[in-house]
Parts: sequence; structure tokens; C-alpha cells
Amino acid sequence: MGRRAEQLPENYVLENFRAWNDRSRANLGVDTLDLVQLHCPPTAVYTSDEMFDALDTLVAEKRIAHYAVSVETCAEALAAIARPGVASVQIILNPFRLKPLEQVLPAAEAAGVGVIARVPLASGLLSGKYTRETVFAANDHRSFNRHGEAFDQGETFSGVDYETGLEAAAEFAELAPSGATAAQTALRWIIQQPGVTSVIPGARSVTQARANAAAGGLAPLTPATLDAITDLYERRIRAQVHSRW
Repeated sequence: MGRRAEQLPENYVLENFRAWNDRSRANLGVDTLDLVQLHCPPTAVYTSDEMFDALDTLVAEKRIAHYAVSVETCAEALAAIARPGVASVQIILNPFRLKPLEQVLPAAEAAGVGVIARVPLASGLLSGKYTRETVFAANDHRSFNRHGEAFDQGETFSGVDYETGLEAAAEFAELAPSGATAAQTALRWIIQQPGVTSVIPGARSVTQARANAAAGGLAPLTPATLDAITDLYERRIRAQVHSRW
């Protein structure tokens, strides 16, 4: 919720919420939506008591059962978790974005707030399938948003520059356990983190969806593999992303 108008703090008001909510309920043919997420609202929204009061009103009116937020930064996640009515936070979390492990996941777990991990494969980098010769379509954000030209840069390759990402992804692929793909290893790493509720990887085929789901059945990654992933992040990725998101 929140993408049907310009993303300005003044648009996050009860009147708009009701209109957007009515549209979604009609489209789905239900009276109550189980969970509604604000989709990466402006940072100022997180300090707005009026905005959260409006969401509480939707719950009281039984239009929604619960509400949540999708965030860009750890600071936004922590601000959302501090709000008593927030059911979950959706945040970028993958082996190239380790900062949420420091405060966000512990805070969410302590507060009983769910964590939904998005961009789990760093826009496909962690699948290990891309090379310097890979060409993305002109309308693919991996072509037009590498430097944040259209929206938050962190949404594309998790904010890592493509060349660095390719090199780090090749090294990451070598850490995959026998019988597991690099993508499955990345997903296994995420669901292994305390406090993670669910992961939302994309899939372009039934085969890919099944492979993603199979990651849940893999044995937990060993301490040595977990340490190697942390080391990879520290050496190749941290300087680019840790201070920004």
C-alpha cells in the first residue's frame, strides 16, 4: 500500500488508505485483508503518529487484520519495530546485506515482529548465473537503476556495483554444499538467521520455484560456511553497503 500516489508523507493519510484498501478488498473479493504492508514509504512517515493511528483505524474497522512496513534501511526497520501495532517488517537481507543481523533481527525477535526477507538473491547475483556478458532488457531495473537513477539503489544488486558483485558471487558459489546451488545456499543462509519469518525469492518458472522451495529442506549451513560467508562480506561487500542501508 502506498504506491498509488506520489510518495510524499502527506499522502499517507486515512482517506487514501481507505481508498487503496477498498480497491484491494474488491479485487480480492474479501472483507478483511490479513496483512497490509506500506511499501517503502518516505522516512518521515515512520515518525508520524497520525499515520499509525490511521492504520489502527483500518484494523478497528476490520478492513485489515494486521499491518506492516517494507523498509529500505535498518534505521527505518527499527523505527517500525518500535511501533506496537506493526506485525512485520520486510527488509533486504541476503549474504551481501548483513547489517540487519546486528540490530534489526534481534529487535524484531524480542518484540514478536515478523521479518520478511526480500531481494534474497541480490537481484540474481547470488545465483551465480550472470557474467560480464549478460545483457538485461532496457526495462529491467538491473539495466536502468544500477546507480539509483529511478529508485533506491539498494533495490538493485543490493546496492553492490555489478563488477564487484560478479566477483563476490563467484566466490560465494564455491561455498555451496554438495548438491546445492548457489541460490539455494543463499536462501538457506537467510532462513537460518534467528528471527527470519519468511523469504520471498522471485521465480520465472515452476522448476525455479521448486528449486527455491527445496532450499528449506537443506541441512543447516556449517559454522565454517557461515564464517566464510561473513568473511566474504567483510572483504568484498561491506565498504559499499554497510553504512548506507
